[in-house]
Amino acid sequence: MIKSLQGITPKIGEGSFVAETAAVIGDVEMGKGCSIWYGAVLRGDVNPIRLGNRVNVQDGACLHTSLECDVRIADNVTIGHNACVHSARIESHVLIGMGATVLDGVHIESGSVVAAGALVLGKTQIGPGELWGGVPAKFIKKLSPEAIGRIIEEGLRHYDYWRDEYLKEETPADTGNIPPDDLTNPNKTQI
Repeated sequence: MIKSLQGITPKIGEGSFVAETAAVIGDVEMGKGCSIWYGAVLRGDVNPIRLGNRVNVQDGACLHTSLECDVRIADNVTIGHNACVHSARIESHVLIGMGATVLDGVHIESGSVVAAGALVLGKTQIGPGELWGGVPAKFIKKLSPEAIGRIIEEGLRHYDYWRDEYLKEETPADTGNIPPDDLTNPNKTQI
């Protein structure tokens, strides 16, 4: 669902995929090549949500804002399944793990990873190339360029592939669940 709110319609970047059961609402803008997966919610009502190019927001993730702060996500970012990002700023080449929560005022610099299930408390500053995890999240270690490439870039390529596969699929006509090629075959009987 892509829904306008208070006269503001979400802007979806070229080559982006938004799943039918995702909700993209109000003041949301995304760059090129993004993917918003099933059950994800991007609710740009209180403040804007801005995504750069090639951001994937996986199934069940939620992006929302507070009165004090918007959501800004740079290019080449993965937001894992069921993660929550609330009024945070995320720089490029970052992975937010599955089920992680990133609270208001957090700033995550490039090349960083927030581990699955982590709780990043409000106003936390995560430096470049850092791995954070736990509840509450704490610094674990610096990541090597090789680890950043393996963890972040491979995940981005994986979602690029699936975004493109989903975009190839045509929306079937409302034909009572009969595949379109069956409608053109005069020997087929419709029941």
